[in-house]
Amino acid sequence: MVNVKSPLRLFIEVSIKELVRGFRRQRIKWRNAFLLGSIMTTIVILLHTPTFSVFSDDDKVTESSSSSSSSSPIYLNGSLHLNIQIVSEAKVESFDALTTTPKVQLNASEESGTALSRKRRKRKKRKKTKDELILPDPPPAPRHVISSSERRARSFPPKKALAYAKLEIQRVPEIVNDTDLFAPVFRNLSIFKRSYELMELILKVYIYPDGDKPIFHQPHLNGIYASEGWFMKLMELNTQFVTKDPERAHLFYMPYSVKQLQKTIFVPGSHNIKPLSIFLRDYVNMLSIKYPFWNRTHGSDHFLVACHDWGPYTVNEHPELRRNTIKALCNADLSDGVFVPGKDVSLPETSIRNAGRPLRYIGNGNRVSQRPILAFFAGNLHGRVRPQLLKHWRNKDNDMKIYGPLPHNVARKMTYVQHMKSSKYCLCPMGYEVNSPRIVEAIYYECVPVVIADNFVLPFSDVLDWSAFSVVVPEKEIPRLKEILLQIPMRRYLKMQSNVKMVQRHFLWSTKPRKYDVFHMILHSIWFNLLNQNQTSSNDHDPDS
Repeated sequence: MVNVKSPLRLFIEVSIKELVRGFRRQRIKWRNAFLLGSIMTTIVILLHTPTFSVFSDDDKVTESSSSSSSSSPIYLNGSLHLNIQIVSEAKVESFDALTTTPKVQLNASEESGTALSRKRRKRKKRKKTKDELILPDPPPAPRHVISSSERRARSFPPKKALAYAKLEIQRVPEIVNDTDLFAPVFRNLSIFKRSYELMELILKVYIYPDGDKPIFHQPHLNGIYASEGWFMKLMELNTQFVTKDPERAHLFYMPYSVKQLQKTIFVPGSHNIKPLSIFLRDYVNMLSIKYPFWNRTHGSDHFLVACHDWGPYTVNEHPELRRNTIKALCNADLSDGVFVPGKDVSLPETSIRNAGRPLRYIGNGNRVSQRPILAFFAGNLHGRVRPQLLKHWRNKDNDMKIYGPLPHNVARKMTYVQHMKSSKYCLCPMGYEVNSPRIVEAIYYECVPVVIADNFVLPFSDVLDWSAFSVVVPEKEIPRLKEILLQIPMRRYLKMQSNVKMVQRHFLWSTKPRKYDVFHMILHSIWFNLLNQNQTSSNDHDPDS
């Protein structure tokens, strides 16, 4: 029996022969060849689709038509699906148990609803990634092996334990490589790490239970003064450092909030904050009468934590409180005579928008290639520095995005946070006081902070080397600001921006404190300054002598 080829097969064979001749003669029209190849590919695909019997050979036409008459193909929302009978027949030889294929029918509303929910889940996931800084769990650090002298130091009386710690820090060997901390952002990594280890080993803090809410024991956890509230909350929940026995304590914490003090006692419009200072004077006098610990050291082993701008001015009515107590202040201004370097601690001013999730709305800055703006500032025009900044740079240079409050027409195109993420340098001029939350905000968004505030002691400057990840510009140099920034070589800028990422962990609040985070950094600075002012002779208490 003669096998008669279909016209379609004859057409394909002739076309291929013509194409081969064209290749041989090297007279190829590539556009026609590409079009012909596309057509042939489509035809071959259709030939292998069982439901398209019109393209099959003549001897298979009747066979295909008879099968299609017995069962028709299924269409779901306009999409062609294989004939169920053909699928079951194709599979039955390999899988005898499968004689039928289950039918799945979806209506258009169900399919669109599923797709919509899938899109919503993806959008929610993207939003979570953008809004919240996700901190991966740090790799487990090698466990510090406690020596026999360290074990004995745990049982030392407070004075002897402090003398031991001071001597240990003086003897510390230099650390060359460290897998847990980034050495370039520290003044002396060896001293910091040993001091931190000894703090974890020895330090005990007694928290005075006296005082009524809301001024005492009620932290304020959001806004730009949240640092004092978060420290109070985490300190009172802590079990590692807090002791119920004041005789074992190396430090005594007075847990009040200047923010709550201002809300409770200050009379709006009175312009008089002396009643706040009198209230604290009476509180300290009560402690000195009720307990022996204040009079024993005249308050030199007591500390307070205050981030409100008025923090330094609320201690003026009690001479020992002002002179001797370790004060952790956001308003760390050398010019007012209250803050004493080496004794007091510069507290970072952190703006918390969501008290339940302090890491929300921070972090995830752009890479360097996506930072076209040289310098950015937007904010209210209070204080002596900001008006000068706008006088010299507002609407003067396209590279310098300097505003008062961010205009609505600008904010619609690019928000405040997007500006910080898109800028190489973020300007942090002082307001009414020397401190500014923009310094930490810049670190959060991986923007190199430019601090413009004379007489300001930068946070954790006792251990951190701010020159490695920031720029400090004197107030008188504001007219030369762009020139100063452009003089910084690109290599140095890249290193500073990279260091900003590495130092970020030391300025983050977490509901569960992590090692080396801002809570532990504040506590370490208080501990470190206590050791520095400890006048006890180390030789008299050397456990190895």
